[in-house]
Amino acid sequence: MTWHKQVSNGILTPLESIAARWMVEHPEYHELLSELEVAKDKEFSVENGQTNPFLHLSMHLSLTEMVQVDQPKGINAISKELTIKLDSEHTAQHQMMECLGQILWESQRNGTQPDMQEYLMLLQRLL
Repeated sequence: MTWHKQVSNGILTPLESIAARWMVEHPEYHELLSELEVAKDKEFSVENGQTNPFLHLSMHLSLTEMVQVDQPKGINAISKELTIKLDSEHTAQHQMMECLGQILWESQRNGTQPDMQEYLMLLQRLL
């Protein structure tokens, strides 16, 4: 729905505005986002080299929120510095996503809460 609103110049909620911004940054997903009914039934297999666009865009949303509220404390500064270093917020977020994915995977594997201190250390290494 958000993509439909975006392309038809509809009114977006604040959250939809953030989501639409990242959707625009990913033209490789535009066709799929335009065919929502098809997308709902589509399987995205890592084994077939496919990225789940909904997971990817959700991670952009999560990182954007983390940076905006600076949680964990320090992520805002790291994001700004990495964006300057790479001259691209989008590229910075993709690198940060790898760290977030690692922390979430370890948390799930170990049956523990995500280790935010480890997450911050991984992010610091990007700088």
